[in-house]
Amino acid sequence: MIRTEQLTKRYGSIAAVDSVSFQVEPGEVLGFLGPNGAGKSTTMRMIAGFITPTSGRASICGHDIESAPIAAKRCLGYLPEGAPGYGEMSVRGFLSFIADLRGMSGAARRTRLDQVFGRLQLEPVLEQTIDTLSKGFRRRVGLAQAVLHDPPVLILDEPTDGLDPNQKQEVRSLINEMSREKIIVISTHILEEVDAVCTRAIIIAKGRIVADQTPAQLAARSRYHNAVSLRLADGSQLQAMRDALVALPGVAAVEIDDRELRLTALPTPGGQILGAVQRLAEQRGLPLRDLQLEAGRLDEVFRSITA
Repeated sequence: MIRTEQLTKRYGSIAAVDSVSFQVEPGEVLGFLGPNGAGKSTTMRMIAGFITPTSGRASICGHDIESAPIAAKRCLGYLPEGAPGYGEMSVRGFLSFIADLRGMSGAARRTRLDQVFGRLQLEPVLEQTIDTLSKGFRRRVGLAQAVLHDPPVLILDEPTDGLDPNQKQEVRSLINEMSREKIIVISTHILEEVDAVCTRAIIIAKGRIVADQTPAQLAARSRYHNAVSLRLADGSQLQAMRDALVALPGVAAVEIDDRELRLTALPTPGGQILGAVQRLAEQRGLPLRDLQLEAGRLDEVFRSITA
């Protein structure tokens, strides 16, 4: 597992990370979230042994990152923020160099390199130097060096940063595949990433953990949890329908979007209003484009927790 105990990093009087403790078990994909400057990357760097904590400790698979750094790093694949590499090296040369550092050799080395080249779709750029690559390809090269030795633990800092939607989906699929047998920690500010790949989320603000729950539990903290959203085909009944929704028992408020012809009915805490809203729409014979029950909005929960 990954374990941190009272992990702290101070720069003078400023606590970038303040007494952070958590553990991650095999099979978990942990999303590590927070606004810019909250301490996400600093925490990741301390766990990876990239910077030394002021106090506290971190361990990977039972190996303390300070007292047994080589053993800990053998178990770890780390994608740092920005995915730094040697710009003058070709992609093939850089990843071959990483394979050498990781002690890989023989047929197993060649097979693993070919697998990683293919899985991350690097074949078109293998002979290009890293400094000529697009941001997206640099990110993929960074991810390739992290997974090359097939480690049991992955720490990925913004793994889909700079990727187009298709590339993001490829990386998320890869993370989902690897999560069956690995511990994965993803530092991100992209909330859709949490829904897509994470089984658990920690939110950090001002260097401290302020939430540690599953994505579903976090969404349930939203005032939009169990809200009902209707998009009308005809805008002439928008205001009348809003007034009717407001009068329903269990409806706390109704939001209106004139441009989208959308109404969102928010329930009172713990309320269930889907059936009542559906019956009202049927009684009025409303032409609807869609009607949806919302699970909750992570962005709203994130703002409320970190503000």
